[in-house]
Amino acid sequence: MQRPRLFAPLVGLLATAVVGPMFATAALAADPSVTVKPGDTLTSISKRHHVSIATLVDLNELPNPNRIYAGQRLRVTSKVAKADPATTSKPEAARTHVVKRGQNLTVIARRYDVTVSAIVRANEISNASRIYAGQRLAIPGASPSPKVTKAPKPAASATHKVARGENLTTIARAYSISVSALVKANRITNPSRIYAGQRLTIPGKSAAPKGSKAAAPERATLPASMRTLMAKRETVRRTIVEEARRYDVPAAFALAVAWQESGWQQGVVSHAGAVGVMQLMPATAEWVGDVMLGTPVQIRDTRHNVRAGVRLLAHYLAHYDGDRARVLAAYYQGQWATDHHGIYSVSRPYIASIKLLERLFDD
Repeated sequence: MQRPRLFAPLVGLLATAVVGPMFATAALAADPSVTVKPGDTLTSISKRHHVSIATLVDLNELPNPNRIYAGQRLRVTSKVAKADPATTSKPEAARTHVVKRGQNLTVIARRYDVTVSAIVRANEISNASRIYAGQRLAIPGASPSPKVTKAPKPAASATHKVARGENLTTIARAYSISVSALVKANRITNPSRIYAGQRLTIPGKSAAPKGSKAAAPERATLPASMRTLMAKRETVRRTIVEEARRYDVPAAFALAVAWQESGWQQGVVSHAGAVGVMQLMPATAEWVGDVMLGTPVQIRDTRHNVRAGVRLLAHYLAHYDGDRARVLAAYYQGQWATDHHGIYSVSRPYIASIKLLERLFDD
């Protein structure tokens, strides 16, 4: 998912100089807000302003709560200053927006009350994660998505427009169909990659009507397009399975985490510096090598990268007694944050996606 993933569990929430459109939260114009100073952590900011860390994460939609940086502006209350016209009125059609450092399309779309897909189409953006500070974006006329309500029972081949915050699990539940049916009907290569404004074909219901005996749930199956990509990366798949067996980690689980993180590609490097198949931060790899493996980890070597990532999963599985949700939360937001503050709301789509992938790989 193109994000920074890990940090050494003993490091804590240190503010770091991380800059990137997909990984840093936008500098929000609405007051009251604070500017992160060198050495600040979410813990110190929360104490200083009498607001919980979870509230700070939710207010600022932090993709990775471990990554705040000096100069970043964080909202500390949900109240919006009346003096800021950008937050009190809808923009005119064809407005131009200059991207600021740390902004991403989700934040920009929300500010102008349009969908991410509308901005992508208006600017012919080939990769929605690749925008940069100083870029000028044409903002189309406002076309806000309606508030999500309980979806009606769809007819065969109905269409659903993805709303912000939705994932395949919630959509499938609303229409009483299986996630795998959605994946197959829409030829989705990666179930974690859906976006606000996307239109999904809803196939005929696979669940029994109310009052009748429930049908057996459909077994999740991999779509053909995803199998094709997997076949091209078979060498990496075998490496993941071998290391999973080495450290007694369920192979499907390790494969799911690796696919979510990089699509089994060693050449992937995030804007924050997370590297390789398992998207390890250098500090994390060093910590795993020193504490768990007893040998340095060559983070850019596929075997070393996979071994360190799988070994870390084994550590989390033991630490959390096999609780998948907390294991994945620790991998995403860090062990210290998970132990002290539980699972952040921003981590839940990531967790749901990997659980789905694990079912797909567990054949």
